[in-house]
Amino acid sequence: MLTLVGLLTAEIVFGVVLFIAAFAVFFYMTRVVFVNNSLALDNWASNLMDGFRRDIPGLTGPVRFVTFFAALPFLLPASLIGPWLLRRAGYRREAFELVVAMFGGILLNQLLKMYFNRPRPSNALLQTLGLSFPSGHAMLGMTFYGCLAWLLARHFGRPGWAIPLLIWVGMIGLTRVYLHAHYATDVLAGFAGGAAWLVACRLGIKLFWKEEKEILSEE
Repeated sequence: MLTLVGLLTAEIVFGVVLFIAAFAVFFYMTRVVFVNNSLALDNWASNLMDGFRRDIPGLTGPVRFVTFFAALPFLLPASLIGPWLLRRAGYRREAFELVVAMFGGILLNQLLKMYFNRPRPSNALLQTLGLSFPSGHAMLGMTFYGCLAWLLARHFGRPGWAIPLLIWVGMIGLTRVYLHAHYATDVLAGFAGGAAWLVACRLGIKLFWKEEKEILSEE
C-alpha cells in the first residue's frame, strides 16, 4: 500500500487525468465519425481552409513545407538521431523513451487505421497513401514534439519551449486539412491518440525504470 502511495506523484496523477481526457476526445471523435456519421465539422473545416487558399495566393508552398516535419521521411531519421544524441549526452532513459514512443506510436497508428478503415478525402492536393483515421501526421507529430517539449522542460530547464512546440503541432494538423489529406476529425483524433499514447508510454517507462532501479539496488 505504501509503495502504491509512493508512486502516486503529482506527475503521475496529472498524467492519468491527461490520458483520460485524451482518450475521451478520441472516443468522441469515433462516435462523431462512425456512429453519428456526421460530416458537419469536417465540411466546416475544409471550407474554411479552402477559403484561406483562395484568399492567400502562394500559401500552398509553405503549407507543404510545414507538413513535411511530421512525415515519416522526417520523423524516422529524427527518431533515431534524437535518441542517439540523448544517449551520448547521458540521458539513457530519455533516449529509450523517445524510441519506444515513436516506433510504438507508428505501429499503433497503423493498427488504428486498419481497424477504423476510413478512406482519405478524394480531393487531396498531394499524393497520399494509406487510410485516414486517425491522422498519422497529427498523432506522431504530437508524440514526437510532445516528447521533445517534456525533455526540454524536465531536463534542460526550457519549459517555455512547450508552447511553441504545441503550436507547431497544431499548425501541422491544420496543414493536413488544408491539403485535403485528412478530415478535421482525423486530425483531432490523431492529436488525442498521440497525447494518450505519449502519456501511457511515459508513465509505463517511469514505473518500469523505478522497479528496475529497486531490483538493482536490492541485488
